[in-house]
Amino acid sequence: MLKDYRSVTEVVGPLMIVEGVEDVKYEELVEVQMQNGEKRRGRVLEINGDRAMVQLFEGSSGINLRDTTVRFLGKPLELGVSADMIGRVFDGLGTPIDGGPTIIPEKRLDINGSPINPASRDYPEEFIQTGISCIDGLNTLVRGQKLPIFSGSGLPHNNVAAQIARQARVLGQGDKFAVVFAAMGITFEEAQFFIDDFNETGAIDRAVLFMNLANDPAIERIATPRMALTCAEYLAFTQGMHVLVILTDLTNYAEALREVSAARKEVPGRRGYPGYLYTDLASLYERAGRIKDTPGSITQIPILTMPEDDITHPIPDLTGYITEGQIILSRELYKRGIAPPINIVPSLSRLKDKGIGKEKTREDHADTMNQIYAAYTAGIQARELAVILGESALSDADKAFSKFASAFDERYVDQGYHMNRTIFETLDLGWDLLKIIPRTELKRIRDEYIEKYMDQKS
Repeated sequence: MLKDYRSVTEVVGPLMIVEGVEDVKYEELVEVQMQNGEKRRGRVLEINGDRAMVQLFEGSSGINLRDTTVRFLGKPLELGVSADMIGRVFDGLGTPIDGGPTIIPEKRLDINGSPINPASRDYPEEFIQTGISCIDGLNTLVRGQKLPIFSGSGLPHNNVAAQIARQARVLGQGDKFAVVFAAMGITFEEAQFFIDDFNETGAIDRAVLFMNLANDPAIERIATPRMALTCAEYLAFTQGMHVLVILTDLTNYAEALREVSAARKEVPGRRGYPGYLYTDLASLYERAGRIKDTPGSITQIPILTMPEDDITHPIPDLTGYITEGQIILSRELYKRGIAPPINIVPSLSRLKDKGIGKEKTREDHADTMNQIYAAYTAGIQARELAVILGESALSDADKAFSKFASAFDERYVDQGYHMNRTIFETLDLGWDLLKIIPRTELKRIRDEYIEKYMDQKS
């Protein structure tokens, strides 16, 4: 029998203190009935003797301490999941907001998920095609990987996110691919951009959207990525689908964590973020992966904006420790009108070597990738040298590398947000650009590949 309590003694920001409680558990779902009959939801954040600290999802405005009734529901926050969620749009707490019918759940799952036993994890090694050359060709995304995008305020990470969500697919896997998209703390215009883009391109037919807006309670922001990942786990490990989870913007999520931490009067860590920020982010990122003898998989692309473009800021810094690489958007390339403005030099996919090669992409992939990196960095150095010493001081090879770097930016990187290149088109384009460089400088590619892919197509 559930018991009602009328012993609210304090409300601070999104937190409420209830005294005299019995048998209340951590993370338990709470129902709060206000004096006007309105009901709000929350969860137990802390228990100290007979005092419970409750975190309110819809905020605490308008709450009257004397006339508010609190009921502890004896279960954690859950999401009702079903295969019918594909093609639907939900708010940050899993309620449909697209005007469609209510979802009839096949089961209800705890949004905190169940940790994957490390011994049962399968190694990520299958290529996912995003249609973006800088990712597919040089920083390959592998099924089961966590590959974040580091952006900056004002950079077009939303366009990149929408492009990946629209174009991504696992080669040879048919229709068993889905995208779960979770947006946290975004504006109404940004939310409408994503919804319109998904609807107009038909990507909504294989996607599930969770939208938490900037004017929604910050506490809802903490639940949103967990809702999305719970949906992804159901689709992947119950329905056997390959699921790509895109989370944007993790910086807004971390700000919500900081807000709650401050309300709890916790001792702050770096830049005011809670000391458990690393652990909390890991609880999200580590829900990606593959499980042995299970057909489905979860691949994650978290997107975060680096405050003041500072890659040493706690959020990107800690994210880099947990994930397997990063894609970095460049403000300099953006100012030059290059789209998407991906800077390949500091970008890295630590698992790229596992997802490329014969029978995965193509046999020449690794060699051309290494040669393009080497040629591009040499071209950047040659351009910098020309600024200092003048172009006449450059050798013929330096001039060729400089020309390659410019052509690479214009043709390889600058593909726009609606061009969907196959991996074979990307590799062929790489070979075409490498013709700019003297044959003697192609030191990272085997001669047999040069003869097969360059000489025969010349």
